[in-house]
Amino acid sequence: MQDILKQYETVTEAHVTNWFNVGQIADFPENSGACVKYKTKQIAVYNFAREGKWYACQNLCPHKMEMVLSLGMIGDKDGVAKVACPMHKKNFSLEDGKNLGGEDLKIAVYPVKIESGNVYIGFSD
Repeated sequence: MQDILKQYETVTEAHVTNWFNVGQIADFPENSGACVKYKTKQIAVYNFAREGKWYACQNLCPHKMEMVLSLGMIGDKDGVAKVACPMHKKNFSLEDGKNLGGEDLKIAVYPVKIESGNVYIGFSD
């Protein structure tokens, strides 16, 4: 499973080489998550409609190595958008991927942009 985890690396908007169209805005539930596939990666996409923001991260929880983060509860902790793993409630920042509980677990995050009603996620591969 560690090999699967290695394929996920955070991409900043400055390092995007490919904006991948993952669907239309209406394809994603408001204030919840959905999962899309890019090459061999599963990516969780969140539409924070109440905040007017979108986030994307790996769908793989690094704690139990399960593809579940798109099913996690979203919210914020001290103003930082977060997702809680549905299995063991590990909280991860959707802004920089760090574990908000202070543990040495981290997730990869990806930039999202909306253009003409379509949702794009930025990748560097």
